[in-house]
Amino acid sequence: MTTSDQIAPEQTVATEEQLEQEGDIAADYLEGLLDIADIDGDLAMDVRAGRAYVSVEADDADSLSSLSHPDTVQALQELTRLAVQSSTGRFSRLILDIGGSRDARQRQLETLVDRAITRLEEGASQASLPAMSSYERKLVHDIAADRGYASESFGEGADRHTVLRRG
Repeated sequence: MTTSDQIAPEQTVATEEQLEQEGDIAADYLEGLLDIADIDGDLAMDVRAGRAYVSVEADDADSLSSLSHPDTVQALQELTRLAVQSSTGRFSRLILDIGGSRDARQRQLETLVDRAITRLEEGASQASLPAMSSYERKLVHDIAADRGYASESFGEGADRHTVLRRG
């Protein structure tokens, strides 16, 4: 097989079994981190849309407040992905949710999209959103499409952002 025939790790589709394995590895890793930090939390795992999802939940939501800030969740997600990759040798697209942080972020993104749509309805030819992760950009694309608007990502790396236009 030539180099051009090889599939990049990001493009390899994981099987359901591999995604379940990712979730188990991630849960073990996160459980260790929670123990070190002396934070109580229950772990739940799921496989959805070709990704392993791991949630950290607690009866007392305040116990997770130090971890549920979006930047902290993003950093912990990246560390967890690296732990999974180190164990499996495969790139992981695992999604981490801590204390409902993903639902909260979804609502924030919906508000951002709605504000951008307002600018478009007031006559703007396009509306740019701030830079965000690939997962958040995907959510924005889905929200915009649901509202009948077109969206496209521009920029590179940490500056990659989404621009909305009329559909």
